[in-house]
Amino acid sequence: MDMVIKKIALLPGDGIGPEVCRQAVKVLDAVAERFGHRFEFTSHLVGACAIDATGNPLPDETLAACRASDAVLFGAIGDPKYDNDPTAKVRPEQGLLRMRKELGLFANIRPVTAYNALLKHSPLKSDRIEGTDLIIFRELTGGIYFGEKGRTADGVAYDNCTYSRFEIERIAHLAFQSAAGRRQHLTLVDKANVLETSRLWREVVRDIASQYPEVEVDYLFVDNAAMQIITNPKQFDVMLTENMFGDIISDEASVIAGSMGLLPSASVGAEVAVFEPIHGSYPQAKGKGIANPLAAILSAAMLLDHVGLPEEAALVREAVDEALTNQILTPELNATAPYTTEQVGSYVAFWIADSNEQQWNAHNIAVGVSTII
Repeated sequence: MDMVIKKIALLPGDGIGPEVCRQAVKVLDAVAERFGHRFEFTSHLVGACAIDATGNPLPDETLAACRASDAVLFGAIGDPKYDNDPTAKVRPEQGLLRMRKELGLFANIRPVTAYNALLKHSPLKSDRIEGTDLIIFRELTGGIYFGEKGRTADGVAYDNCTYSRFEIERIAHLAFQSAAGRRQHLTLVDKANVLETSRLWREVVRDIASQYPEVEVDYLFVDNAAMQIITNPKQFDVMLTENMFGDIISDEASVIAGSMGLLPSASVGAEVAVFEPIHGSYPQAKGKGIANPLAAILSAAMLLDHVGLPEEAALVREAVDEALTNQILTPELNATAPYTTEQVGSYVAFWIADSNEQQWNAHNIAVGVSTII
């Protein structure tokens, strides 16, 4: 295979973001070593650390670096000193919202997998969730979150929800393409019995469906979909929905995996894509070596898929499966004999670098004596 050179902007951010990003980079370095690629990383500020340094949660230099990169690996943003100060005019989350807007990140993609080794960690019954493997495509830049909002003189509050055909088409094509390469089943989640925007979503999806004849399409109202995700999630392959519904059902679906620390995501635009774990900054765990890096590592796998390296991405997921099977896990998933954030990352990286020797060296890697650090 020819050498692939990719520029990756690192935005470690706040809380445990730098710790889990460090492990994802370690894994990508192992991929580069094994396959003869080169990943060029540059690190930039975002979130609370950026406010502290520059007064701006998303400095222009960070934004420019994202635009100049092939992909962005993002950690987390958020800090208690802002969460606990309702008067703060500048907040870390403003950086994330601006990044989505400036980079045109219109599609949020969240895979949800029920790993056999972790079924017992989910609050749902194992027989309900076993075999679940779905992807949620959430529209990210339209809908009620971005519509006109305000209050009238007599105290009535309003939030307008608007969508254009173009906004729906661009994410629908991504979802159909994903379904075509998976189990060829797409479910549109809406509220077309009540909302005019949902009726437009159905019209557009029905029009586009003719371009993907191999994909079976069905439609669910969001209230029914919320129930079905809990009672029978394995029926779903690709789920497509608008911004607010996607926000809700993707968080609901996260309980299937048994840990927020296992859920990666991608936010995709026309030119740039950002890859990040969904777990947030978890400031209580900062610096303690207990943060689960697997969501960040799986986000790196999504990044590899995005830049055209599916074999490498598959190997990363295989290595994560090995870590899960062998219980090389941080405390929330292995309370009796836990490993540190760095030990988990080292185990995955070593397995990728030379999986043929894994059976001989797994113990040394697990206890953190690997030369891969």
